[in-house]
Amino acid sequence: MIAHFRECVTPGRTNPAQINPRRTIKASLSLWLLLMMSAPATVASEESLQGVIEDHWQWVLQQYPERRLEYGDRSGNGQWTDNSLAAFQQRYQDEGAFVARLEQIEPATLGHDARINRNMLMRQLRESRRRFEDGLHLIALDMRSGPQHWHSMIDYLPMETEQDYLDWLSRLRALPDQLANYQGLLREGITSNRTQAQIVMARVPAQIQSLLEGSATDSPFYKAFTALPPHFEPDQRGQLQAEATRIIETELNPAFQELLSFLEETYLPAARAPGIGSLPGGKQVYSHLVQRFTTTDMTPDEIHEIGLQEVERIRREMEAVIAEVGFQGDMAAFNTFLRTDPQFYYDSPEALLEGYQAVSKRLDPGLVKLFGKLPRAPYGVRAIPDEEAPDTTTAYYMRPAIDGSRPGWYYVNLHRPEVRPKFEMEVLSVHESVPGHHLQISLAQELTGLPEFRRNGGFTAFIEGWGLYSERLGYDMGLYTDPYSRYGQLIYDMWRAVRLVVDTGIHYFGWDRQRAIDYFLANAAKSEADIINEIDRYIGWPGQALAYKIGQLKMLELRREAETALGDAFDIRDFHDELLGAGALPLDVLENRMDIWLASKLAARP
Repeated sequence: MIAHFRECVTPGRTNPAQINPRRTIKASLSLWLLLMMSAPATVASEESLQGVIEDHWQWVLQQYPERRLEYGDRSGNGQWTDNSLAAFQQRYQDEGAFVARLEQIEPATLGHDARINRNMLMRQLRESRRRFEDGLHLIALDMRSGPQHWHSMIDYLPMETEQDYLDWLSRLRALPDQLANYQGLLREGITSNRTQAQIVMARVPAQIQSLLEGSATDSPFYKAFTALPPHFEPDQRGQLQAEATRIIETELNPAFQELLSFLEETYLPAARAPGIGSLPGGKQVYSHLVQRFTTTDMTPDEIHEIGLQEVERIRREMEAVIAEVGFQGDMAAFNTFLRTDPQFYYDSPEALLEGYQAVSKRLDPGLVKLFGKLPRAPYGVRAIPDEEAPDTTTAYYMRPAIDGSRPGWYYVNLHRPEVRPKFEMEVLSVHESVPGHHLQISLAQELTGLPEFRRNGGFTAFIEGWGLYSERLGYDMGLYTDPYSRYGQLIYDMWRAVRLVVDTGIHYFGWDRQRAIDYFLANAAKSEADIINEIDRYIGWPGQALAYKIGQLKMLELRREAETALGDAFDIRDFHDELLGAGALPLDVLENRMDIWLASKLAARP
């Protein structure tokens, strides 16, 4: 299936049934599978599987108390996930026990859906265990993730009752132990030769230092207590604020200072070069990360080559737009023009936020043409917190709570509006909100008949692949009506193609950071500030950036095949509903699902 992916993205393909007999064979097999789905399964096996799935989910909620709130359960709001070395070892053992229970259930005794559930849970457990075995848990933080950012959690918590504030105080009291645990992980990483890249970690001390500036009441960890509910009594307010101040001054800030000193004096000197391939066995680790994040059996060499091909294809489309607007100069000159001309930028963070909000309001009306089923969960647009904005990406999405207590949030970066172009706002909003992440993730949460690990989780290649696939749906929604917005869509497509080249370049082929930055600058019109942040993100998170383009290409392939096979009978809404109808699947499982759907459509034709 995925092993033949290279031929699936070859330009000029028109009739998959003629060019690739594999697909014709697969369609026949899929029809047979469709007929066999009704065959009786062993009830005992299905019950055993359900027992493992339920036990595992309860274990997840026990191990990761932050997740309970998504189900309306506030019992974990005073706790953090235990990140000690001992806890990682125990979770590794626990996951092994779940794997052993799953291995005792013979797939042949299960129905079609149950087999998928078994295989997906097995896959997740084995990947988690492999991450531990590779020592990746020891690369514990970077500029984008770690306890220096945990103050942002307050934006997602219900802060209504006194207990809510007492829970936050409990978390603040427990945070020094968490910081000590991080030091333990990082120390073990030095010993085991599993360190983060120095260039990535070099940003972290300044992030921690910013937490220590000013008085305790200036700390972002205190901000929950600056606007207490009006129904609180004055004494109640004073006690909560006094305790928060005490914890920050006497416990939390000293612990952060200790972590800061450790990073500056011990960890940074021991940190590595950018590519994970520089570590012992690093290339093998990266090869596995490639397969994990793409849910394929592709090699770094294959990914790199696909990236080069996609870059060239998209360049041709971009050059056509440049010719259309009558610009006199090459692509590099045009990109410089886009980066520097004030007409393409807002002059304030407030205006930029209003612009994003205006774009988002235009998205919903176009969805009915593309989807038969839409999610019930709402979403809103928010600014990325000022403390995070300088070191993070252009935007991100936070999923809604399963119980409906919290909407989805589309977070946009307002830091330096002079580098946030207007012509990227439509494509970015489509990716992060609808029909991108919010639509896909909310629909998955609202599915019935699926276990919780599938409703509220999934595979990056599907999630981010769908986000990138959705960007092209903007044309169907009446967006990108001027050439600069179309160019913005191509910039984003190029951005994800470049990732295939630079991520493999850094981690597998030994590229240095500057070479990766230069390649990005030469092929994409994003600002240099964004590009540097992106490159550092790839350095700190090997393999993840590959998921977007690989997932998109697979979904485009499946759509082309369905359009060719069904002709005038092809219904884009039906196709999308089926594609999204089982949650975020691995790409091979998705391919099989869509083969079954297509076979059923072909069989039903007169």
